[in-house]
Amino acid sequence: MASLPVHFSRNHLSTPNFSVRFRRSSEPRSFVTLVHCSARENGEDVQEIKKSLFPVKELGCFACAALSAFTLTMASPVIAANQRLPPLSTDPTRCEQAFVGNTIGQANGVYDKPLDLRFCDYTNDQSNLKGKTLSAALMSGAKFDGADMSEVVMSKAYAVGASFKGVNFSNAVIDRVNFGKSDLKGAVFKNTVLSGSTFEEANLEDVVFEDTIIGYIDLQKICRNETINEEGRLVLGCR
Repeated sequence: MASLPVHFSRNHLSTPNFSVRFRRSSEPRSFVTLVHCSARENGEDVQEIKKSLFPVKELGCFACAALSAFTLTMASPVIAANQRLPPLSTDPTRCEQAFVGNTIGQANGVYDKPLDLRFCDYTNDQSNLKGKTLSAALMSGAKFDGADMSEVVMSKAYAVGASFKGVNFSNAVIDRVNFGKSDLKGAVFKNTVLSGSTFEEANLEDVVFEDTIIGYIDLQKICRNETINEEGRLVLGCR
């Protein structure tokens, strides 16, 4: 639990004492924020404050409201930062689910059940993944090295730490995919839509970006990756 006190004073009046307390509940992803405001004059309740000092009281109420809003703003990122992935699926056929895909997923990553492909091995698969819809798929730790993933639709997939070395992503739609710390060495993004995807600390050595469709902001982000070779930077238009 953390406490954030804020004090105001004017002459003999000690106006309001504010305290904010953050408390985690036992439930996962739950965050409770308590805001306590009080005003006293020499130990007396605020009702005893003279009318001439009401503007100060109003200032205190305004400050309390502002502090409450600030507290809620601070709380939101903490919730997002502490989100966890669901437990690994115990379905013995979970890896084969990629060959069917997420049939109702589409662009918004909506699904009837999670497509859990974590730690699955699709090395050199040349037929089963092509053209599949893998929206909202969990791919961290999986191996797709040398696979043909042309024309796939990957929207809001989580591929942190996965391996895509030499993967063919030609004509694919890669939308809002997290490739953080993944290995994409030699992957081919030919005529591929790369929108809103992130490549933080990913290996993009010898990646082919030919006729890749990518927005200006996304281009700026991907150009910060120092593993892209000179030819790749030239094709992308990195400055």
